[in-house]
Amino acid sequence: MAAVIHGLSPQVPVGQLVFWRSAVAVLPICTYMGLRGQFPSAFYTRKPGLHITRSLFGAFSMVLAFVSLAYLPISTAEALAFLTPVVSLPMAAFLLKERISRTTLFATFLGFSGVVAMLWNALDAPGNTALIGVAAGLGYALTMAFVRVHIRKMTATEKPATIAFYFAVMSSLVGLCTAPFGWVAVSGSLLFWLIISEFLGGLAHIAATEAAARAPVAVLAPFEFTGLLWALGFDIVYLHDLPRRAWHYRCWRHNRGRSCCD
Repeated sequence: MAAVIHGLSPQVPVGQLVFWRSAVAVLPICTYMGLRGQFPSAFYTRKPGLHITRSLFGAFSMVLAFVSLAYLPISTAEALAFLTPVVSLPMAAFLLKERISRTTLFATFLGFSGVVAMLWNALDAPGNTALIGVAAGLGYALTMAFVRVHIRKMTATEKPATIAFYFAVMSSLVGLCTAPFGWVAVSGSLLFWLIISEFLGGLAHIAATEAAARAPVAVLAPFEFTGLLWALGFDIVYLHDLPRRAWHYRCWRHNRGRSCCD
């Protein structure tokens, strides 16, 4: 989904992407409710205030994530996003009283080392537009860490499908509010990729919510870093965008060591 959002961002405004990401996600979420035998009972909630808080923070996080993807390569934007597990660990320990094992800390440290390695050159004197992407990525990591902990707390009384559904509906409304500021007409291949990416986003949201319901935040944190491999792979294969160090090395080989291209 992140790869397609990165490709669509030059053509489609962020607010419109948020609307499509959320509105199309309702279909797989309702299908999932049916498969779990929770349709329509999952629409009932005992904690509407918690859903409002989760949805508003989640929608804001989504906007920041899409802005980051619009201005940065996928691997760089995702590397910033993967600061979320690092921030979520102390939040989980403080707010949820979760115990963080040495194994979890070590695995998180390894993942964080990968993040630092990917960002080391990418954040070296970025341009003005890149600074916007970096700021949005850092904002996403902070707000999403709160959302992860908040979801974990909600699962004590709310079904994962309920959390996913109300977030999709409310973030759709947030995205819809941006329509007066200028949306673009979508059709053909653009419409196809919008639907595909947002359908994948719906499935991913269900999986993430179910994971939060079944495992402590501290246990999930190290697993999130495996997404760095997927992000780097999409950059190289789909967008032909190599990390800066690899790019310089390729140029050095091409020019037989005489010079290096930017």
